[in-house]
Amino acid sequence: MKKKKPTGASKMPPGPLAQKWVARDHAVISPSYTRQYPLVVESAKGSFVTDVDKNQFLDFTSGIAVTATGHCHPKVVRAICAQAKRFIHMSGTDFYYPQEVLLAERLSELAEGCPLKKNAPSPWKVFFTNSGTESIEAAMKIARYHTKRPYFISFLGSFHGRTFGALSLTGSKAVHRNRFAPLVPTVLHVPYPNPYRPPVGVSSNDCGAHSLSFISDYLFRHLVNPTEVAAIFVEPIQGEGGYIVPPLDFLQGLSNLAREFGILIVFDEVQCGIGRTGKFFAYEHFGITPDIITVAKGIASGLPLGAMMAKSDLMDWEPGAHANTFGGNPIACEAALVTLDLVQNKLMQNAQKIGAFLLSQLKEIQKRHRLIGDVRGLGLMIGIELVKDQETKTPAIAERNQIIQSCFEQGLLVLGCGVSTVRFAPPLTISRAEAQKGLDIFEEAIASVKRTIW
Repeated sequence: MKKKKPTGASKMPPGPLAQKWVARDHAVISPSYTRQYPLVVESAKGSFVTDVDKNQFLDFTSGIAVTATGHCHPKVVRAICAQAKRFIHMSGTDFYYPQEVLLAERLSELAEGCPLKKNAPSPWKVFFTNSGTESIEAAMKIARYHTKRPYFISFLGSFHGRTFGALSLTGSKAVHRNRFAPLVPTVLHVPYPNPYRPPVGVSSNDCGAHSLSFISDYLFRHLVNPTEVAAIFVEPIQGEGGYIVPPLDFLQGLSNLAREFGILIVFDEVQCGIGRTGKFFAYEHFGITPDIITVAKGIASGLPLGAMMAKSDLMDWEPGAHANTFGGNPIACEAALVTLDLVQNKLMQNAQKIGAFLLSQLKEIQKRHRLIGDVRGLGLMIGIELVKDQETKTPAIAERNQIIQSCFEQGLLVLGCGVSTVRFAPPLTISRAEAQKGLDIFEEAIASVKRTIW
């Protein structure tokens, strides 16, 4: 393949304007942000992003699985503008407005899997937030409030956020927790089943059962009485941990284990929800329903909005027990209502179709490049794990980072996750031609890295 320039670009990025803005950023912005490459965005539309030097990039990140309907979908933009002309903010914790109620009703129907009965109490209640992290914090609080139990169980490799409660659940990278102790002390972490990297002596098929037995035979026997555990927090598909899809029976087994001891199940759908996997919630692939659901990211096509949904009998806290100022912002709610329409009408089906195409083509690319150890995912949530050797499965960390940089230089935006995985999370609006273009650039990036190391 010939080396490609970014679509419509006259120079390879970063250009002179991008370099200037990066320098100004470094002078005034917190160094805690993790910038993978020097992309300085000027505008975006659909599946494409244009930088300040007029370089155009195909976006396989969706702003970390946020712009589900593509960048600046015209229907979303119209809804935002129309609501901004009516009113921009009234605290939804102190006052009432229709947008918040309408969105809560829609989310309740989606969680229940059927329309709400007219004039009947909803089986779900919704607390609106500003982000996924805040949704997790709300879930931790309601779980403790309802059960009157102190402990939580989370998984190694998980990512639930960076505020103190959510960070206590997070088990993705040590850097997230470094120098922030003490965190919430009653959080216990257990292995998440990874079929590609099962524990020594455990088969891929048995890794789910191994994780469950770790909880029942080790955790509950040596560290905590199960009657003291308020909730288990789990990502149906691990995000930052490497886009890991667990064995099909794992979440069902986890649900059964929780029910046995009156433990609540909290599904973190922040990254894997809102149609990304081809179903509205990722947990629908596994045939179970949780007690609490957290969402954010793709719910409002880029506006800051999240939600914690719980079964109505669980959300029994009193007025003032929890609230916020900006959660359920009317503009974000209007954007979310349009987003849900678009996702339910066509985009979930497109995620299934284009996701299946990407997975099949990536498996063909895997046959041609020994750097690829595993290809996995559901819908448009796809992970490509890179290894130095397919037999030993030694993570190819440096090579992964080089491939991400090479993709950027050729006009494709991707991000990493896990130890050595590249994630594909394009907008749910992506076309087959755009998907193919991304595959071509990605394979060229792999080839260019191979040329430097072999």
